[in-house]
Amino acid sequence: MATVKLKFRPSSILDKEGTLFYQVIHDRVVRCINTGYKLFPSEWDKRLSLIIIPADDAIRAHYLVTMRKCILEDQSRLREIVLRLKRTTAAFTSEDVVKSFQDSLAGGFLSFGRELVMQLEQVGKERTAETYTVALNSFERFMGRRGDILIESIDSVLMVEYETYLKSAGVCPNSSSYYMRNLRAIYNRAVDKELTVQRNPFKYVYTGIDKTMKRAVPIKVIRQIRDLELKFSPSMDYARDIFMFSFYTRGMSFVDIAFLKKKDIRNGILSYRRHKTNQQLFIKWEKPMQEIINKYDTVDTPYLLPIIKDIAKDERRQYQNAAHLINRKLKMIGKLLNLNVTLTTYVARHAWASIAKSKNISISVICEAMGHDSENTTKIYLASLDTSAIDKANSLIINSL
Repeated sequence: MATVKLKFRPSSILDKEGTLFYQVIHDRVVRCINTGYKLFPSEWDKRLSLIIIPADDAIRAHYLVTMRKCILEDQSRLREIVLRLKRTTAAFTSEDVVKSFQDSLAGGFLSFGRELVMQLEQVGKERTAETYTVALNSFERFMGRRGDILIESIDSVLMVEYETYLKSAGVCPNSSSYYMRNLRAIYNRAVDKELTVQRNPFKYVYTGIDKTMKRAVPIKVIRQIRDLELKFSPSMDYARDIFMFSFYTRGMSFVDIAFLKKKDIRNGILSYRRHKTNQQLFIKWEKPMQEIINKYDTVDTPYLLPIIKDIAKDERRQYQNAAHLINRKLKMIGKLLNLNVTLTTYVARHAWASIAKSKNISISVICEAMGHDSENTTKIYLASLDTSAIDKANSLIINSL
C-alpha cells in the first residue's frame, strides 16, 4: 500500500526558511513532491509532523493556519489518487502517484498565476498579490486571442516575443523588467511545485533595473515644502504632513506609515517592521513627528495617523485610496513650488538618504541601500547598524531644517 508523509527539509543557510514536501512510498520506492510552502525550523514539530502555530504573531499565525489547510487538501487529494489507482490499476508505482497529483494541479500559466494570487491574498501577502496581478494582466493582454498557455510551453522564444510587444507599446525598460521579474517569480513557483521543469525562459530578456531620473530633492526644497502655506487646502496640508512624517522617520515608506499603530511608540522609540522585508526598525521619536500626530484625531482607531480610518472596512483599500490621494496632492504641491521632479511620498525617502550623505554621515549609518539597486545590501547594512548612530544621524538632519 502506498503511503504519503509530510516532511520538512531545513535550509542549508542559518535562520532561513526550509521547505515542506510530501514523501510518497510504494513498494519501497520513494518519490518526493515539493509543496512550495516554506517555514522556519521553529515552526515544525518533527515528532508529530505538524506545523506549529505561534501564539504571539497573528499575521504569521494566519499564514501558517492557511498553509495547514492547503496541506490537508493536498493530502486528501493524494489519498484519493492512491485509492483510485488501487481500484483501476493492477500495478502502479510511486511515480504514478506523483504524476497523477501533478496532473491534477497542472494547467495554464495564467490560471496558475491567478490561483497563486488568491493564495497570497488569503495569507495576507496583498502587496505581492498586487504586483503579480499587474504582471499577469500585462501578459494576458499580450496573449490576446491565444488565451492561456500551458506552463510547460513558457519558453525563451515566447518571452522575447513578449518583450518586443512591450517595447512596441512604448513600455520603458524598467517597466518591462518589472513585468518580467514578476512573471519569472510566478514561473519559479510552478517549478517549485514541480508542475514543470526549469527551462530558464527569461534568460534572453531584460530583468535588471536602469538608473532612473533623480528623485531626491535638496534640504532647501524640504524646507520649502515644510513651510508652504496650505491653509486654503486641508487635503494638500494633509499630504504635506504625510510627506514630512516620512522624511522625519528616515524615509519611511507610505505602506509602513499607513499601518503604524499607537502602541508602536514606547519609551520615546517608534518600532515597526517593514512590509517589504519584514525587518524591524527602531526610530527615536522626535518633536516634529509628534507635532504632526497632534494635528489629527485618531481616537477611534488604533492607528497612529488618519490613513486607515475605519477598522470595520477593508484596510488595504483605505490605504490604497489614501496613497492615490496623497500622491495626487503632492504633485500639486510640487507644481506650486516649480520643482523639476514629480513630488511623491517616495521622494522623501530618496531625499533623506541624499541629504544624509551630503552631511558626511557614514554610508554604513545612513544605509545608502535606501538608494542601492540591491535590497540584499540594504538588509546587510541595516542588520549591522548601531541604532543610536542612526538616531543621531536623523536628529542631525531634522535639526538642520
